[in-house]
Amino acid sequence: MKDPVSRFLSAEARQEIEERVRQAEQRTAGEIVVMVVPSSHHYPVANLVAAGSVGFLLAIAVAMVTGRQHMWDFAGLYVLFFILINEVVRRSRVLKRLFIRPSDMEEEVEEAAIKSFYSKELYRTSEHTGILIYISLFEHRVRVITDKGISSRVSQSEWDGVVSTIIEGIRRKCQKDAIMEAVDTCAGILERHIPARPGDRNELSDEIITRH
Repeated sequence: MKDPVSRFLSAEARQEIEERVRQAEQRTAGEIVVMVVPSSHHYPVANLVAAGSVGFLLAIAVAMVTGRQHMWDFAGLYVLFFILINEVVRRSRVLKRLFIRPSDMEEEVEEAAIKSFYSKELYRTSEHTGILIYISLFEHRVRVITDKGISSRVSQSEWDGVVSTIIEGIRRKCQKDAIMEAVDTCAGILERHIPARPGDRNELSDEIITRH
């Protein structure tokens, strides 16, 4: 079975995006990196919340239907359903999302994006001009993280437009085209502030990152 990233972007699509990044960076001294990950966090608490709440309700329902309402019978049913629901939710991305607060996903994606920016050493450019387009599939969230050489010159509203472009493209199932459009938009923004100069070199890989 294909992993979520491979289902989201084929090998050919990733190659096209990487080529678009190479072309875009010829217009600017900035460095653009695209990162697509299956999830920003495992959310183990969601499994427990689902198992505890749904397992409890199922145990009550079965106990009432079967007439097995003794405390130990109920406890046995609850443990059985707890284990079963925990495994089902752990294996189902769709079900797990039902037991995670949107605010928790926002926080985890933000934290993972910032951590990835530093763990992948995107800050190691000569003029701090790295930019990360971070797409987290499970949470349906996109973030743009910029280094200090860019963030001090460009307003957040411009990056919000890049995020909106990708999200809308994903909704239309045109994720490849949306990401390439976002790359072009980033290049246009960067070109206005830090255009390409003679002697510029490619300081960061153009390959799409697919793992934290």
